[in-house]
Amino acid sequence: MNGAAPAAPDPVSATFRGDVLAGRVALVVGGSSGIGAAIAGGLVRAGADVTVTGATAHDVRAAREAHGFAARNGVALDVRDASAIAALLADLPRLDILVNCAGIIRRGSEHELDVFEDVLGVNLTGTMRCCTLARTRLAAVNGGGAIVNTASVLSYQGGGLVPAYSASKGGVAQLTKSLALAYAGDGIRVNAIAPGWVRTPLTQALQDDTGRSSAIVARTPLGRWADPQDIAGAAVFLCSPAARFMTGAVVPVDGGYLIA
Repeated sequence: MNGAAPAAPDPVSATFRGDVLAGRVALVVGGSSGIGAAIAGGLVRAGADVTVTGATAHDVRAAREAHGFAARNGVALDVRDASAIAALLADLPRLDILVNCAGIIRRGSEHELDVFEDVLGVNLTGTMRCCTLARTRLAAVNGGGAIVNTASVLSYQGGGLVPAYSASKGGVAQLTKSLALAYAGDGIRVNAIAPGWVRTPLTQALQDDTGRSSAIVARTPLGRWADPQDIAGAAVFLCSPAARFMTGAVVPVDGGYLIA
């Protein structure tokens, strides 16, 4: 197999009514590209009013110029800056859904302690920071708000070249379970998706390495790399009323990679 995703209808539009999230306001942190952008688009198509963030103004501008951009707004945000996160949350009319997708990887240099700390600062502490600062607004939602964090298949296994990324994603999985317990009394559901190998800029080096890419596809029972849209459907589900009794779940969306 060549690992290419087959052409298919948009899974969110094919599965969910266009008004299932009508009236809901969503913030997708790290929603300017990759998996985050796919989730943001899925939420829009399910009827939500969506704001996305990117790490830089350039990232946000590129997202706005991309075909199909439908979010209400795009904002540059550093998830290490608590005051900036608080200001963004204060500008939203309300907050029903928080999706945390901001993440970095520094393949090959993460054994350097300063790089290790930087990766954890964005991927893990950044997720915690966004959840903590959004809690009050999510708790004010009638019926409770929803948080979806982004873990990884590397939450379950190590990565020799990416110890920081692997540790951060393992941390996100445990953080999700911990916050699910802590926030349940506020009516806030906290779940996570754990994507497998997805065609995004973050994995471009692996996609370009024929040997590594072939090995990934060979181990994946469904026989291909995921498209970001393959991940979006699971996230939209976790944000929807259909998942109203789910909290603390870390859902692999990996084509069977973890069971192979």
